Amino acid sequence: MPLVRISLREGRPQGFGKEVGQIVYEAMVETIGVPPKDLFQIISEHGAEQLVYDPSYLGIERSVDFIVIQATISEGRTVERKQQFFKAVVDRLSRTLAVRPQDVFINLIEVKKENWSFGNGIAQYVAPAEAA
Repeated sequence: MPLVRISLREGRPQGFGKEVGQIVYEAMVETIGVPPKDLFQIISEHGAEQLVYDPSYLGIERSVDFIVIQATISEGRTVERKQQFFKAVVDRLSRTLAVRPQDVFINLIEVKKENWSFGNGIAQYVAPAEAA
């Protein structure tokens, strides 16, 4: 059910974005209950002019290695599970890819399950009686 958008600065090593995506996906499965195989991501690289952010907002010192992770998910997760997700992503990116925790910006957008169609023009999460 998640649609994940990952934005990062161009010039990273080949495959870096895909590795970030895998880390995000695994953290979602383990912390917020995303089903296995529910993998939909858009990974984009941007020049300095296209990835705009404040380098010190809220006292967090960000570098040019700043990464934005935005996930649209179905509503219903607890605050605790969301916090576990944030921490798991940052910890794994730091440990696996040497990404500074200060450079990871995560935004979750929650939507009702009726707002998803995974193909065939059908809202798969809506019961058939509701779809009519």
